Amino acid sequence: MAVSPPNVPHHLSRRQLLAAAALAPLCQLSLAAAPTGGDARLVLMILRGGLDGLAAVPALGDPDFAAARGNLARFSEPALPLNTLFALHPSLTQMHGLFGRGELSVLHAVGLPYKERSHFEAQQLLESGGQRPHEVTTGWLGRALAASRGKGIALQSAVPLVLRGPGTVDTWAPSVLPEPAPDLLGRLATLYQGDADLARALGRAQALRTGGMPAMAGNAMGGGAPRPGQAVTLARQAADFLGPDGGAQVAVLEMGGWDTHANQANPQGALTNNLRQLDNALAALREGLLANGRWGRTAVLVCTEFGRQVEVNGTQGTDHGSGGAALLLGGAIAGGQVFADWPGLAPKDRFEGRDLRITTDIRVVFRSLLLDHLRLPRAVVDRDALPGTAALPAVQLLRA
Repeated sequence: MAVSPPNVPHHLSRRQLLAAAALAPLCQLSLAAAPTGGDARLVLMILRGGLDGLAAVPALGDPDFAAARGNLARFSEPALPLNTLFALHPSLTQMHGLFGRGELSVLHAVGLPYKERSHFEAQQLLESGGQRPHEVTTGWLGRALAASRGKGIALQSAVPLVLRGPGTVDTWAPSVLPEPAPDLLGRLATLYQGDADLARALGRAQALRTGGMPAMAGNAMGGGAPRPGQAVTLARQAADFLGPDGGAQVAVLEMGGWDTHANQANPQGALTNNLRQLDNALAALREGLLANGRWGRTAVLVCTEFGRQVEVNGTQGTDHGSGGAALLLGGAIAGGQVFADWPGLAPKDRFEGRDLRITTDIRVVFRSLLLDHLRLPRAVVDRDALPGTAALPAVQLLRA
């Protein structure tokens, strides 16, 4: 994966851009020592629906960007520059601040080995880590947790596929019901004391209610995903679960509403509002992890199942595409960089003439987080967590 150089003139050809990137001094990052697996924390945030990576991270310096994007190339406020090629959407102000402080990096033209544009199949691949939809029925993080004997928490009412497997996983979601009375909890404890499974389940529920993370067995099951408006609340709670020693090592959050087929340029529309919520949620997560001392040992990956087509459609939105963008932030990552082997936006450079071409498999990022951040043995990653990915190139994303 090439690092987009900070000062590339806008008029360079794609070949010149790639040559310049290859010579950039940041292209070879040193990993040195990373946190031990037991001390490290990992957060995965899945943006369901297909984030438009060219809206979140516009390639303003690409000579074909304005013509290809039409009305979507214009923002209600100035985009936030990252370097001479890339910027952030103006709603991502707090993330732009993190980029300047070296706590955020951006990955572009990334995606999965899948090009059929089905939400269901692409999400299944994103979470299972497989090569083809439904060939693997558990999640890559679930398998990784089983190998590391770590604990995971899903900030929703059901365990998402990415955490399913033989590992130790639980769920938490805010309730609209009133808090149970202590007397009721006491009577339940008495009722359940003769049943080990029910007693264990009640103990888990009480510990999660107070922010603890008890020893857990099996996978909690349920249904439903959080509304986007809950993103900040869930992010703060995730930070709480990741704080205690012996608590959760991995947390998974998600936001829906990224399937923006219409009206993307509206400054009060769904895309802009979602990006603003995302910015606030990630900032709240950072604030919570700073408060409990975990931010310096944390990596947060924000990704989606696929990007969207380059050109605007007839309803001023974008349709399902291929390549997209991802965000990587945290105190443990080497921030302030854009990782992109940029393919260009001219029609001849697009996949099937319409999509941003994928030049980096997103699973190389998964591999780096498991190998270099959580410190799983390479044999475990290759055999169990991400089978079939051993030949993918290494990408070094952590601080030296």
